[in-house]
This record gives sequence, C-alpha cells and structure tokens, in this order.
Amino acid sequence: MSPALRALRGATTVEADDAETVRRRTTELLVELLERNHLDPAAVVSLVVTATPDLRSADPAEGASAAGLGEVAVLSARELDVDGGLARCVRVLLHVEGTEPAEPSRHVFLEGAQVLRRDLADG
Repeated sequence: MSPALRALRGATTVEADDAETVRRRTTELLVELLERNHLDPAAVVSLVVTATPDLRSADPAEGASAAGLGEVAVLSARELDVDGGLARCVRVLLHVEGTEPAEPSRHVFLEGAQVLRRDLADG
C-alpha cells in the first residue's frame, strides 16, 4: 500500500458557551474520530478547529491535548457567521498520514451537529 494523506471531518454542538463543556465536547469528538477510524494519534499530521461566533469562553482546540493530540499542529478559526447557521457548533478537520484504509473513512457528527450531515451521522 502506498502512503496516503486523508482528511477526516466532524462536528459537535454544546448547549451553552461554557469553557469546560466546549473543551470536553471537542475532546469527545476527536477521540471518536480516532476510534471509529482505528487511528493512532501519531498518524495525525494537523488539525483545523473552527467554532461559531457564539462560542467565546474557550478555544475548542484546547481539547486536542486530552484526546492525545498535544503534539499535533493545530489551527483555530472562527466559523462563518451565516444566516441560519447551526448555533454553538465546533467543527474539526483532521489530516491523517498512513496507508489507504481497509474501510472507508468514518466522519463523525455528534449532538446537534448530526443535522449537518444526516447521511454521515450514526443513529
């Protein structure tokens, strides 16, 4: 198998703009992405994390360390503020190096973010 660079995406929401909840939900999202895709955190090349403008209490990227991604290059950004956009949402884009997976990539959409991609959300 030849080396490959894959991108995995995911999103979650929080009920309120609370720093601990923002960090915890981001950690849960990242751990779920790693587990569903059978990934070692060492395979992660970089991580982009965005948050909607209504999340100001903490940088969601702080949850990366608790997910085992403390050594990964991380870029945080503000999500576009568009009419009708999903409130209190954290999105991630994980770049992973390795070989082509035996199974298709599993993107993760948790909590209220399941509405973004019902076709990719479990349950």
